[in-house]
Amino acid sequence: MKGKPRGGKATKASSATRRASVRVPATSANLGAGFDCIGFAVDRWLTASVIVGEESAGGGKGAVTMRREGTLASLTVPPDDDALVAGFAAACVTRGRTLPKSLIFDVRSEIPVGRGLGSSSAALVAGALLADAVLGLELGREGIAQLCTEIEGHPDNVGPALFGGATLGVPDGDGTADRRWVFVPIDVHPDLAFVFIVPPFSVDTAAARAMLPKQVPHRLAVRASGKGAALAHGLVTGDATLLRIALDDVLHVPFRLPLIKGMKSVVAAAREAGAYGATLSGSGSSLVAVAPQSAVESVADAMLRCWKEYDVDAEAFVQRRPATV
Repeated sequence: MKGKPRGGKATKASSATRRASVRVPATSANLGAGFDCIGFAVDRWLTASVIVGEESAGGGKGAVTMRREGTLASLTVPPDDDALVAGFAAACVTRGRTLPKSLIFDVRSEIPVGRGLGSSSAALVAGALLADAVLGLELGREGIAQLCTEIEGHPDNVGPALFGGATLGVPDGDGTADRRWVFVPIDVHPDLAFVFIVPPFSVDTAAARAMLPKQVPHRLAVRASGKGAALAHGLVTGDATLLRIALDDVLHVPFRLPLIKGMKSVVAAAREAGAYGATLSGSGSSLVAVAPQSAVESVADAMLRCWKEYDVDAEAFVQRRPATV
């Protein structure tokens, strides 16, 4: 775990046509003990483009047109309330710019909605990237990472969505206006792979967050801290013992178990098939197992069969390396 966050070329803009496009990956956050700080990019993508009109006079709100495809085709959220527009508007505000008179978005996503794969974070990041590119705001990825993390309140989806790979994000400050977020890449050991099991039902992120206690005993916080350190080091080294400890979270997963039918049994099945452990992807409903590269097919089959016993017809896919941008 070293160096600066990785990044890649993800946007294309044309000042002549006032048009820009962007491609942002799905993300899997928490990974058990990495609650609200560790995540990695997943090879499912949101692509979006925007055509802008003139900037509005006096800060008035412009007209927004949103054309959605893929997993977003059935989304009924009004365009003005879309996370894509929220990211675009936030980027404008941070540079003191008013919204253009018209915004025409075309967006297509492969990321399942409400399945713990960062669909809303991808949209938020995409919106900010589009504004930066088409309006020449010069925020850069680091500036957008700070902006979007402040909006989300935690960096575990924003970091990998912007920088790719696996990322650790931590606050530098006491929560005041001067707080900054530090992002560091995690070089995942090449022997590790990730098995995703995606069920047909969703989990509302706000509902999952509401399941968490407002306070935990100091003894529990100490255990959680140790497990978080074990996760970061285990991902880098591939240490089986550390990963087993880290994937058995105590800070958020136990409180969210009632939202996921049969989860304990599916996690046990993953371990019996050779995984180091399995846990929620984000706040669910998807589950993710960390396993040796050689065991991913058997782990996926075992998890699918087990969930089928609970009448859950899930889908599986394997991420052999965190996605790059």
